[in-house]
Amino acid sequence: MNIKSLIIAFVLAMTSLVAMAITPVEALNDLKQRIAPDKRTAVWDVQATQQGSKWVVSGTVGTQAQKKAIQAAMIKNGYSGYTDKITVLEDGIPAARKWALIKLSIATLRTEPKHSAEMATQGIMGSPLKVLQKCDDWYRVQMSDDYIAYVPESSLAFKTEAQMKAWRKAKRYIVTAYDSRLVTEPHGDETVSDLVMGNILELKAEQGRWYKLATPDGRVGWVDGADVSELSQWSQQGFSAAQIEKTARRMMGSSYLWGGTTTKVTDCSGLTKVSYLSNGIILQRDASQQALTGKIMKKGTDWHQYETGDLLFFGNEKTGRVTHVGIYLRDGKYIHCSGQVKINSLIPTASDYPYLYSPLSASRIKGMVGTKGIIALKNHPWYF
Repeated sequence: MNIKSLIIAFVLAMTSLVAMAITPVEALNDLKQRIAPDKRTAVWDVQATQQGSKWVVSGTVGTQAQKKAIQAAMIKNGYSGYTDKITVLEDGIPAARKWALIKLSIATLRTEPKHSAEMATQGIMGSPLKVLQKCDDWYRVQMSDDYIAYVPESSLAFKTEAQMKAWRKAKRYIVTAYDSRLVTEPHGDETVSDLVMGNILELKAEQGRWYKLATPDGRVGWVDGADVSELSQWSQQGFSAAQIEKTARRMMGSSYLWGGTTTKVTDCSGLTKVSYLSNGIILQRDASQQALTGKIMKKGTDWHQYETGDLLFFGNEKTGRVTHVGIYLRDGKYIHCSGQVKINSLIPTASDYPYLYSPLSASRIKGMVGTKGIIALKNHPWYF
């Protein structure tokens, strides 16, 4: 090969390499799709701009892990000399407030840091939260299902990393009754706090069948042992469609509340979350998120193939957008919250066949615990 041919080959090779290279904008877009595709579960407002011969990456992310991922992506794609102007929200939180436990039986979390904002979800006593940002008297937090929302300071008991480690090792009890009360003395009637299913408290003492328990903010009272279970033992339960169905049925007639995720009031995906949590399983917050988890069965699946506990998803048939979820029972019946918690049928000729026609899809959670978006509470590092 002569010199001219070598030069042509070299130019073609370099042209090919240039064509294969991706810009920082493309690299960050790709990274966002991989680690922060859903704004409900990740804070990501990042831009890459070119200033002269240099690239500047600016904006806001929620965690240091996200920033490190950006650094790695930039270096991998040949932009190690870029200027970093990224703000990490959690860096602005003092060590004494990096973590929090919900201290009320039920706390309301909203889409913005104000009481007039739309309710996004609810949290229950003893639920661990990662604190991301302070907004006056409100805090932007991430929940154990990764959901991000705002909660008033008055609902929280703040913890350091060391205090959270101690809490994880402490002997704790979870409320397994539909609802209960923490009272000032055994058999007493003066209330320290109301309690709902899923609340977690620390053990302080025992007296017969009564347990002396402490709320996350240190209030102490007694609860009937029939209403609680030791958390580490309770969390070892295996998958039980019967338990999930039992909890859902106990909520029959309960009214619908947008953002509700407790035994008091609930929305459609809140019902599935509460029912599965009673079996020690944490699901994603919204129906559209839950629809992307588990063993997915597409539209057109014969309902005879569904099993008790399968999640059924409904919505816009033209766009495929999921807006509603229910729990399959048997014989074509499912339980869901639409106006109130009730049972309807998938069979068009049935008297209780509603306007929700056939599901867009269904997801089987059984056998899928531990896969993306479905985690056993016993394996969640925030709890144990």
